[in-house]
Amino acid sequence: MTSMFRPAPLALTITALLTAGCANTPWSAESPSPATKASVVSHYADLAHANYQDALITARALDEATDRLIANPTEANLRAAKDAWLAARVPYQQTEVFRFGNAIVDDWEGQLNAWPLDEGLIDYVKADDYQHELGNGGATANIIANTSVNVGGETLDVTTLTPGLLADLNEIGGSEANVATGYHAVEFLLWGQDLNGFEHGAGERPVTDYAVGAECTNGNCERRGEYLDAVTDLLVSDLDWMVAQWAPGATDNYRAQLTAADANEGVQKMLFGMGSLSLGELAGERMKVALEANSYEDEHDCFSDNTHNSHYYNGKGIQNVYTGTYRRVDGSLVSGPSLSDLVQQTDPELDARLNRQLETSMEALGLMKARAESSSNPMTFDTMIAPGNAEGSRIVNGAIMALVAQTGSIEEAARDLGIEALSPDDAGHAF
Repeated sequence: MTSMFRPAPLALTITALLTAGCANTPWSAESPSPATKASVVSHYADLAHANYQDALITARALDEATDRLIANPTEANLRAAKDAWLAARVPYQQTEVFRFGNAIVDDWEGQLNAWPLDEGLIDYVKADDYQHELGNGGATANIIANTSVNVGGETLDVTTLTPGLLADLNEIGGSEANVATGYHAVEFLLWGQDLNGFEHGAGERPVTDYAVGAECTNGNCERRGEYLDAVTDLLVSDLDWMVAQWAPGATDNYRAQLTAADANEGVQKMLFGMGSLSLGELAGERMKVALEANSYEDEHDCFSDNTHNSHYYNGKGIQNVYTGTYRRVDGSLVSGPSLSDLVQQTDPELDARLNRQLETSMEALGLMKARAESSSNPMTFDTMIAPGNAEGSRIVNGAIMALVAQTGSIEEAARDLGIEALSPDDAGHAF
């Protein structure tokens, strides 16, 4: 943990950290050289690198904020840690478009963003309203309260909570709901369970859950701090590794492999990533499943009620890849040769239509975001999906349909660029 200092405002921390990153010079649309598949794939790697840099920068700010909370558990420090978590979600959710099509990202991503999770694996839960995966032997293991846990007949020593140990506990007992690391584990440790059901309101973990001594609530406060420290340290190291995979100038990282391959392969990865996140993941797993089942347990950011933002920035990531642009957390714009440029060269009408559809989906996701953040009568995602909520259902279905429509044009763009079998992942959903 870091030593105790008076915290700088989060925005200043992020700005200072950005000075250590790579500068990005906006690409001019007036460039005399037309976009090529090779230049578009190279710029795609630039977008990924910048986006993961921002995810790392904001994760470091989160790590520092949680260190301050652990060292000095005050309401102000808990609020600052929550704000840092919310800020970290903005760039990370935009990176998810790089997951599909790039196996190196997909194989790594579960340690950072797996959900839903059975939170009783990590800490105390309210037993009479705790929904978890049936048959999951780790659903109430409560690592924080114990120095050993037994899951599926296997007893594990968890006396010393380290990043490596927590990583090894993921999917313990063979259950995907046993998630010990990543953004959602941190979210649970900051907010606690959301016990409001379909009513408005997020988790309300007391700051005294981190108080050492007589003021400690719910027991094991020192170990809870040790867990939070280890899980945020792991988040930073994982993101640091992924930044290096996309960094320019290396000969042995993923970027070098991607840009050395046939450019058609890179373009296929870009479009497959857009289509799969748009259709199977965002429209399907993250919205349709929750809406049809009226299940707040299937809400993405379920402890903090931040799901509307996670969905919005997933959509933004899809648009970023098509347009070749990314707005960094310091406000600077990364831009360059894009898929839009390539499609415009061969079918201007299709390019215009797909750009309109991307804007339409962002408007639909923006409506979800605005409704959730309304100052007078907020309606968060878990409330939108409640049985009988006609307005909420219209908002969620509007976003789903917009994403489905743009996916059809993404597939058409793939054919236009010579990729005949895009087959974006629909996660088994019929739309």
